[in-house]
Amino acid sequence: MKNSVNNIDENLLNEISNIEDLKSGAYNIRKNGKAIEKNETENIKIITKTDKPGIDIYVKENTKFEFLHIPVILTESGLNDVVYNDFYIGKNANVVIIAGCGIHNDHHKDSEHDGIHRFFLEKGSKVKYIEKHYGEGKGTGKKVLNPVTEVYLKKNSSLEIESYQIKGVDSTIRETKGKLDEGASFIVTEKIMTAGTQIAKTIFNVKLNGNNSSTHVTSRSVATENSEQEFVSKIYGNSNCFAHSECDAIIKDDAKVIATPKIIANDVNANLIHEAAIGKIAGEQLIKLMTLGLTEKEAEEEIINGFLK
Repeated sequence: MKNSVNNIDENLLNEISNIEDLKSGAYNIRKNGKAIEKNETENIKIITKTDKPGIDIYVKENTKFEFLHIPVILTESGLNDVVYNDFYIGKNANVVIIAGCGIHNDHHKDSEHDGIHRFFLEKGSKVKYIEKHYGEGKGTGKKVLNPVTEVYLKKNSSLEIESYQIKGVDSTIRETKGKLDEGASFIVTEKIMTAGTQIAKTIFNVKLNGNNSSTHVTSRSVATENSEQEFVSKIYGNSNCFAHSECDAIIKDDAKVIATPKIIANDVNANLIHEAAIGKIAGEQLIKLMTLGLTEKEAEEEIINGFLK
Protein backbone atom coordinates (compact mmCIF):
# COMPACT_ATOMS: atom_id res chain seq x y z
CA MET A 1 0.00 0.00 0.00
CA LYS A 2 1.05 3.61 -0.46
CA ASN A 3 1.80 6.07 2.34
CA SER A 4 -1.81 7.30 2.41
CA VAL A 5 -2.72 4.87 5.22
CA ASN A 6 -1.38 4.72 8.79
CA ASN A 7 -1.42 1.96 11.41
CA ILE A 8 -5.02 2.65 12.49
CA ASP A 9 -6.12 2.59 8.85
CA GLU A 10 -4.32 -0.69 8.22
CA ASN A 11 -5.99 -2.30 11.24
CA LEU A 12 -9.44 -1.23 10.01
CA LEU A 13 -8.70 -2.45 6.50
CA ASN A 14 -7.52 -5.81 7.82
CA GLU A 15 -10.75 -6.23 9.79
CA ILE A 16 -13.03 -5.61 6.82
CA SER A 17 -10.88 -6.54 3.83
CA ASN A 18 -7.50 -8.29 3.87
CA ILE A 19 -5.05 -5.50 3.10
CA GLU A 20 -2.69 -7.87 1.28
CA ASP A 21 -5.40 -8.58 -1.30
CA LEU A 22 -5.58 -4.88 -2.16
CA LYS A 23 -2.18 -4.93 -3.84
CA SER A 24 -3.57 -6.44 -7.04
CA GLY A 25 -6.79 -6.18 -9.01
CA ALA A 26 -9.31 -3.36 -9.06
CA TYR A 27 -9.92 -1.35 -5.89
CA ASN A 28 -11.17 1.94 -4.52
CA ILE A 29 -10.30 2.93 -0.94
CA ARG A 30 -12.38 5.65 0.74
CA LYS A 31 -11.21 7.38 3.94
CA ASN A 32 -13.09 10.05 5.87
CA GLY A 33 -15.38 10.92 2.96
CA LYS A 34 -12.75 10.96 0.20
CA ALA A 35 -11.27 8.43 -2.21
CA ILE A 36 -7.56 8.07 -1.39
CA GLU A 37 -6.46 5.24 -3.70
CA LYS A 38 -7.87 3.64 -6.85
CA ASN A 39 -6.81 1.01 -9.34
CA GLU A 40 -8.61 -0.25 -12.44
CA THR A 41 -8.12 -3.29 -14.65
CA GLU A 42 -8.85 -3.89 -18.30
CA ASN A 43 -12.27 -5.34 -17.42
CA ILE A 44 -13.26 -3.28 -14.36
CA LYS A 45 -13.55 0.51 -14.60
CA ILE A 46 -14.20 2.83 -11.65
CA ILE A 47 -15.64 6.25 -12.50
CA THR A 48 -16.01 8.98 -9.87
CA LYS A 49 -19.50 10.51 -9.82
CA THR A 50 -19.78 14.20 -10.58
CA ASP A 51 -23.24 14.92 -9.13
CA LYS A 52 -22.84 13.29 -5.70
CA PRO A 53 -20.26 11.38 -3.65
CA GLY A 54 -19.58 7.88 -4.90
CA ILE A 55 -18.46 5.82 -7.86
CA ASP A 56 -19.86 3.97 -10.88
CA ILE A 57 -18.32 0.53 -11.43
CA TYR A 58 -18.48 -1.03 -14.89
CA VAL A 59 -17.62 -4.70 -15.36
CA LYS A 60 -17.25 -5.78 -19.00
CA GLU A 61 -19.35 -8.64 -20.30
CA ASN A 62 -17.73 -12.10 -20.14
CA THR A 63 -15.29 -10.98 -17.42
CA LYS A 64 -14.32 -14.09 -15.46
CA PHE A 65 -13.22 -14.47 -11.85
CA GLU A 66 -11.89 -10.98 -11.14
CA PHE A 67 -11.95 -9.26 -7.75
CA LEU A 68 -12.96 -5.73 -6.79
CA HIS A 69 -12.26 -4.23 -3.34
CA ILE A 70 -14.13 -1.11 -2.19
CA PRO A 71 -13.42 -0.64 1.54
CA VAL A 72 -14.45 2.46 3.49
CA ILE A 73 -12.79 3.62 6.71
CA LEU A 74 -13.64 6.47 9.09
CA THR A 75 -11.20 7.80 11.68
CA GLU A 76 -12.59 11.31 12.22
CA SER A 77 -15.07 11.69 15.07
CA GLY A 78 -18.24 13.58 14.17
CA LEU A 79 -18.10 12.73 10.47
CA ASN A 80 -21.30 11.73 8.62
CA ASP A 81 -20.17 10.09 5.38
CA VAL A 82 -22.70 9.25 2.66
CA VAL A 83 -21.66 7.46 -0.53
CA TYR A 84 -23.59 6.30 -3.61
CA ASN A 85 -22.06 3.37 -5.49
CA ASP A 86 -23.61 1.85 -8.62
CA PHE A 87 -22.46 -1.48 -10.05
CA TYR A 88 -23.10 -2.28 -13.73
CA ILE A 89 -22.30 -5.93 -14.37
CA GLY A 90 -22.04 -6.98 -18.01
CA LYS A 91 -23.62 -10.02 -19.64
CA ASN A 92 -22.16 -13.36 -18.49
CA ALA A 93 -19.58 -11.70 -16.23
CA ASN A 94 -18.49 -13.47 -13.03
CA VAL A 95 -16.87 -11.34 -10.30
CA VAL A 96 -16.32 -11.11 -6.54
CA ILE A 97 -16.79 -7.74 -4.81
CA ILE A 98 -15.40 -7.23 -1.30
CA ALA A 99 -16.73 -4.17 0.51
CA GLY A 100 -17.23 -3.11 4.11
CA CYS A 101 -16.75 -0.23 6.51
CA GLY A 102 -14.54 0.17 9.55
CA ILE A 103 -14.95 3.04 12.03
CA HIS A 104 -12.38 4.14 14.62
CA ASN A 105 -13.80 6.69 17.07
CA ASP A 106 -11.82 7.87 20.09
CA HIS A 107 -13.91 10.96 20.85
CA HIS A 108 -17.39 12.03 21.99
CA LYS A 109 -19.03 12.86 18.64
CA ASP A 110 -20.88 10.22 16.64
CA SER A 111 -19.33 8.88 13.43
CA GLU A 112 -21.64 7.55 10.72
CA HIS A 113 -21.33 5.94 7.29
CA ASP A 114 -24.33 5.44 5.02
CA GLY A 115 -23.54 3.43 1.91
CA ILE A 116 -26.21 3.32 -0.82
CA HIS A 117 -25.38 0.56 -3.30
CA ARG A 118 -27.27 -0.34 -6.48
CA PHE A 119 -26.57 -3.48 -8.48
CA PHE A 120 -27.61 -3.83 -12.12
CA LEU A 121 -26.87 -7.35 -13.36
CA GLU A 122 -27.24 -8.16 -17.05
CA LYS A 123 -28.39 -11.50 -18.42
CA GLY A 124 -26.40 -14.50 -17.18
CA SER A 125 -24.02 -12.50 -14.98
CA LYS A 126 -22.92 -13.66 -11.53
CA VAL A 127 -21.72 -11.65 -8.53
CA LYS A 128 -20.61 -12.59 -5.03
CA TYR A 129 -20.65 -9.57 -2.72
CA ILE A 130 -19.00 -9.71 0.72
CA GLU A 131 -19.53 -6.88 3.20
CA LYS A 132 -18.11 -6.56 6.72
CA HIS A 133 -18.88 -3.89 9.32
CA TYR A 134 -16.62 -3.15 12.28
CA GLY A 135 -16.29 -0.50 14.97
CA GLU A 136 -13.57 0.30 17.51
CA GLY A 137 -12.27 3.15 19.66
CA LYS A 138 -12.28 4.36 23.26
CA GLY A 139 -14.50 7.41 22.79
CA THR A 140 -18.12 7.79 23.85
CA GLY A 141 -19.19 8.79 20.33
CA LYS A 142 -21.28 6.16 18.57
CA LYS A 143 -20.24 4.15 15.53
CA VAL A 144 -23.24 4.16 13.16
CA LEU A 145 -23.65 2.24 9.89
CA ASN A 146 -26.77 2.39 7.71
CA PRO A 147 -26.29 0.48 4.43
CA VAL A 148 -28.95 0.45 1.70
CA THR A 149 -28.71 -2.12 -1.10
CA GLU A 150 -30.88 -2.13 -4.23
CA VAL A 151 -30.74 -5.11 -6.58
CA TYR A 152 -32.02 -5.41 -10.16
CA LEU A 153 -31.41 -8.85 -11.65
CA LYS A 154 -32.07 -9.63 -15.29
CA LYS A 155 -32.77 -13.06 -16.80
CA ASN A 156 -30.70 -15.93 -15.34
CA SER A 157 -28.37 -13.62 -13.40
CA SER A 158 -27.43 -14.30 -9.79
CA LEU A 159 -26.24 -12.29 -6.81
CA GLU A 160 -25.00 -13.73 -3.53
CA ILE A 161 -24.51 -11.38 -0.58
CA GLU A 162 -22.60 -12.28 2.58
CA SER A 163 -22.93 -9.61 5.26
CA TYR A 164 -21.13 -9.60 8.61
CA GLN A 165 -21.40 -7.22 11.55
CA ILE A 166 -18.28 -8.24 13.41
CA LYS A 167 -18.46 -6.05 16.53
CA GLY A 168 -18.38 -2.49 17.82
CA VAL A 169 -21.28 -1.05 15.80
CA ASP A 170 -23.59 0.92 18.09
CA SER A 171 -26.50 1.42 15.71
CA THR A 172 -27.37 0.06 12.29
CA ILE A 173 -30.33 -0.10 9.94
CA ARG A 174 -29.63 -2.46 7.05
CA GLU A 175 -32.09 -2.24 4.17
CA THR A 176 -32.08 -4.50 1.10
CA LYS A 177 -34.50 -4.23 -1.84
CA GLY A 178 -34.63 -6.47 -4.89
CA LYS A 179 -36.47 -7.06 -8.18
CA LEU A 180 -35.86 -10.33 -10.00
CA ASP A 181 -36.58 -11.24 -13.62
CA GLU A 182 -36.97 -14.73 -15.10
CA GLY A 183 -34.56 -17.33 -13.70
CA ALA A 184 -32.74 -14.84 -11.50
CA SER A 185 -31.33 -15.94 -8.14
CA PHE A 186 -30.73 -13.81 -5.04
CA ILE A 187 -29.08 -15.31 -1.93
CA VAL A 188 -28.48 -13.28 1.23
CA THR A 189 -26.69 -14.46 4.38
CA GLU A 190 -26.21 -12.05 7.26
CA LYS A 191 -24.51 -12.60 10.60
CA ILE A 192 -24.82 -10.02 13.36
CA MET A 193 -23.58 -9.79 16.93
CA THR A 194 -24.63 -7.04 19.34
CA ALA A 195 -23.70 -6.25 22.95
CA GLY A 196 -24.13 -3.46 25.49
CA THR A 197 -26.92 -1.15 24.32
CA GLN A 198 -26.30 -1.65 20.61
CA ILE A 199 -29.25 -1.69 18.19
CA ALA A 200 -29.46 -3.49 14.85
CA LYS A 201 -32.36 -3.68 12.40
CA THR A 202 -32.55 -5.55 9.10
CA ILE A 203 -35.20 -4.82 6.46
CA PHE A 204 -35.41 -7.19 3.50
CA ASN A 205 -37.87 -6.56 0.65
CA VAL A 206 -37.76 -8.53 -2.60
CA LYS A 207 -40.14 -9.00 -5.54
CA LEU A 208 -39.95 -12.22 -7.51
CA ASN A 209 -41.39 -10.98 -10.80
CA GLY A 210 -40.02 -13.53 -13.26
CA ASN A 211 -40.85 -17.22 -13.62
CA ASN A 212 -38.33 -19.52 -11.95
CA SER A 213 -36.80 -16.65 -10.00
CA SER A 214 -35.74 -17.47 -6.44
CA THR A 215 -34.41 -16.00 -3.23
CA HIS A 216 -33.03 -17.44 -0.01
CA VAL A 217 -32.37 -15.10 2.90
CA THR A 218 -30.76 -16.31 6.12
CA SER A 219 -30.21 -14.18 9.21
CA ARG A 220 -28.14 -15.51 12.10
CA SER A 221 -27.71 -13.27 15.11
CA VAL A 222 -26.48 -13.19 18.67
CA ALA A 223 -27.76 -10.49 21.02
CA THR A 224 -26.21 -10.09 24.48
CA GLU A 225 -26.45 -7.76 27.50
CA ASN A 226 -29.04 -5.01 26.80
CA SER A 227 -28.77 -4.95 23.02
CA GLU A 228 -31.73 -5.16 20.63
CA GLN A 229 -32.12 -6.64 17.17
CA GLU A 230 -35.00 -6.70 14.71
CA PHE A 231 -35.39 -8.70 11.50
CA VAL A 232 -38.13 -7.74 9.00
CA SER A 233 -38.54 -9.53 5.67
CA LYS A 234 -41.16 -9.12 2.96
CA ILE A 235 -41.09 -11.40 -0.05
CA TYR A 236 -43.56 -10.99 -2.92
CA GLY A 237 -44.16 -14.04 -5.10
CA ASN A 238 -45.46 -12.50 -8.32
CA SER A 239 -44.78 -15.52 -10.55
CA ASN A 240 -43.93 -19.22 -10.58
CA CYS A 241 -41.08 -18.72 -8.11
CA PHE A 242 -39.44 -19.98 -4.92
CA ALA A 243 -38.44 -18.19 -1.72
CA HIS A 244 -37.11 -19.26 1.67
CA SER A 245 -36.63 -16.80 4.53
CA GLU A 246 -35.20 -17.84 7.89
CA CYS A 247 -34.13 -16.05 11.05
CA ASP A 248 -32.18 -17.85 13.80
CA ALA A 249 -31.15 -15.96 16.91
CA ILE A 250 -29.48 -16.58 20.27
CA ILE A 251 -30.22 -14.20 23.12
CA LYS A 252 -28.39 -13.73 26.43
CA ASP A 253 -28.80 -11.57 29.51
CA ASP A 254 -31.48 -8.87 28.95
CA ALA A 255 -31.19 -8.72 25.17
CA LYS A 256 -34.20 -8.66 22.84
CA VAL A 257 -34.75 -9.97 19.32
CA ILE A 258 -37.83 -9.40 17.14
CA ALA A 259 -38.42 -11.37 13.93
CA THR A 260 -41.19 -10.44 11.48
CA PRO A 261 -41.01 -12.59 8.36
CA LYS A 262 -43.80 -11.90 5.84
CA ILE A 263 -44.56 -13.66 2.55
CA ILE A 264 -47.09 -12.49 -0.05
CA ALA A 265 -48.18 -14.90 -2.79
CA ASN A 266 -49.63 -13.08 -5.79
CA ASP A 267 -49.40 -16.11 -8.07
CA VAL A 268 -50.89 -19.56 -7.57
CA ASN A 269 -47.52 -21.14 -8.44
CA ALA A 270 -45.50 -19.13 -5.94
CA ASN A 271 -43.73 -21.38 -3.42
CA LEU A 272 -42.84 -19.31 -0.36
CA ILE A 273 -41.47 -20.47 3.00
CA HIS A 274 -40.52 -18.56 6.14
CA GLU A 275 -39.04 -19.71 9.45
CA ALA A 276 -37.98 -18.03 12.68
CA ALA A 277 -36.31 -19.46 15.78
CA ILE A 278 -35.17 -17.43 18.81
CA GLY A 279 -33.87 -18.84 22.08
CA LYS A 280 -31.10 -19.05 24.64
CA ILE A 281 -28.08 -21.35 24.49
CA ALA A 282 -29.24 -24.86 25.27
CA GLY A 283 -28.12 -26.15 28.66
CA GLU A 284 -27.13 -29.53 27.27
CA GLN A 285 -24.75 -27.85 24.83
CA LEU A 286 -22.99 -26.05 27.69
CA ILE A 287 -22.77 -29.20 29.79
CA LYS A 288 -21.32 -31.21 26.92
CA LEU A 289 -18.53 -28.68 26.32
CA MET A 290 -17.85 -28.20 30.04
CA THR A 291 -17.29 -31.94 30.43
CA LEU A 292 -14.46 -31.49 27.93
CA GLY A 293 -12.72 -29.10 30.30
CA LEU A 294 -14.07 -25.70 29.19
CA THR A 295 -15.36 -23.13 31.66
CA GLU A 296 -18.96 -21.99 31.28
CA LYS A 297 -17.81 -18.72 29.66
CA GLU A 298 -15.49 -20.56 27.27
CA ALA A 299 -18.28 -22.98 26.38
CA GLU A 300 -20.66 -20.10 25.62
CA GLU A 301 -18.05 -18.44 23.38
CA GLU A 302 -17.46 -21.72 21.55
CA ILE A 303 -21.19 -22.14 20.85
CA ILE A 304 -21.63 -18.54 19.72
CA ASN A 305 -18.59 -18.65 17.41
CA GLY A 306 -19.85 -21.86 15.85
CA PHE A 307 -23.33 -20.38 15.41
CA LEU A 308 -21.99 -17.35 13.57
CA LYS A 309 -19.54 -19.23 11.30
